[in-house]
Amino acid sequence: DVQLQASGGGLVQPGGSLRLSCEASGFPFNEYAIGWFRQAPGQEREWVSCISKHDDTTTYAESVKGRFTISRDNDQNTVYLQMNSLKPEDTAVYYCATGERVVVVTTTPLQYDYWGQGTQVTVSS
Repeated sequence: DVQLQASGGGLVQPGGSLRLSCEASGFPFNEYAIGWFRQAPGQEREWVSCISKHDDTTTYAESVKGRFTISRDNDQNTVYLQMNSLKPEDTAVYYCATGERVVVVTTTPLQYDYWGQGTQVTVSS
């Protein structure tokens, strides 16, 4: 079975940093692009970032560009999201996701077939 396990969330003050991890299993990890989404209470799920299967191309939402960095370790079947200069508006549950149709510019949640369980990020003083 395809499994995506997101972790690394927590409570951080504005301006702080967190690194999220997404550990994958059950599929050929190095053949899939991986994306991160987030969802705040009462809001739609929002695409954050995506990384190509060979780590050579990354894309970011404008709201996080320059502050977040996505990377992957294909030996460890893990994708990371380094989040710096966090703002209160970054508060959300963060999800990693993938699918057969996903490429690095896929931003629509419906195009992703497999989702992790989410990890809560709260930015507050």
